[in-house]
Amino acid sequence: MRRTQLYLEEDVWQVLHILARQSGSSVSDLVRKAVRDKYLSRGEGRRQALHSIVGIWKDRTDLPDTENYVRSLRKDDARFKRILR
Repeated sequence: MRRTQLYLEEDVWQVLHILARQSGSSVSDLVRKAVRDKYLSRGEGRRQALHSIVGIWKDRTDLPDTENYVRSLRKDDARFKRILR
């Protein structure tokens, strides 16, 4: 663990101080938890969200065949010409 210093606005410090006293922890612990929740768990939440949508449209019958659609786009010369511009 590394030590750092933060400058907090008075109202933020007061709220953290009250919450720390109520929870039996320290202001430092609340700040560490908040930073961890905000910046480190982001990837896990994103990963869970992506896993939850995998296959969500697999049983839909109202959509055209995507494989044929993509193949038809790839046959078109216009795409190649746009790339060369």
